[in-house]
Amino acid sequence: MNISPIKTHAITTNDISITDVLDAYITSLPEKAVVAITSKIVSICEGAVVDPATTPKETLVEQEADQYLPKELNEYGSHFTITRGTMIASAGIDQSNGDGQYVLWPRDPQRSANEIREHLCKKHKIKKLGIVIVDSKTIPLRWGTVGTTIAHSGFAAVNDYRGTKDLFDYTMKVSKANVAEGLGATAVMVMGEGAESTPIVTMHDTEFVQFQDRNPTQKELDEVKLDLETDLYASILKNAPWEKGGAKRT
Repeated sequence: MNISPIKTHAITTNDISITDVLDAYITSLPEKAVVAITSKIVSICEGAVVDPATTPKETLVEQEADQYLPKELNEYGSHFTITRGTMIASAGIDQSNGDGQYVLWPRDPQRSANEIREHLCKKHKIKKLGIVIVDSKTIPLRWGTVGTTIAHSGFAAVNDYRGTKDLFDYTMKVSKANVAEGLGATAVMVMGEGAESTPIVTMHDTEFVQFQDRNPTQKELDEVKLDLETDLYASILKNAPWEKGGAKRT
């Protein structure tokens, strides 16, 4: 896989179109490329920012989360949340690289991913293109952050190995590879977390990606995520003292 980070100017609320930003820095795209975009610049261009002087972060987190754990439950004073089916700190709200603003997640990340894919396919006259909108998050029992994908379009998010044979003729029963998450983790590692100013990454020669010349269906999106009852970690997650957040999803 070939990975190319793309350096941009500092994206602020003066940039009101994510497609204009992408057009300014992506001059060409071949068939079967993947474009990764940090959720932060999508949100900034869409105006999903809040002045810290108007609303405390704690209030924003509780409004944006589907469920949250009170911040008093950890020594870092941070809410742990479930937001749009993703476990992440502070409902994804961040102030770094936000020009003094709290940057929320995009209002509808999936719609943004779909629209970006359609725009770039039309502009570059290609049919198969993958899009991932990414953010960073922590994982249990490890220091540091890794990338995660909050929306994807143009490819199958999961490669299903169930029913296939391994090297020793064993029939695999539960194995699935989360391609969308793998791409997100790779992209965020290359983007960096500080002042690198590389919020866009293109990836080529991704033989493991099953491209589709369309947006994902709702059925495909639903099949990617698990709820608390069916998750492998259900015995832990169900027993946490979750409180209901204020997010309203359509």
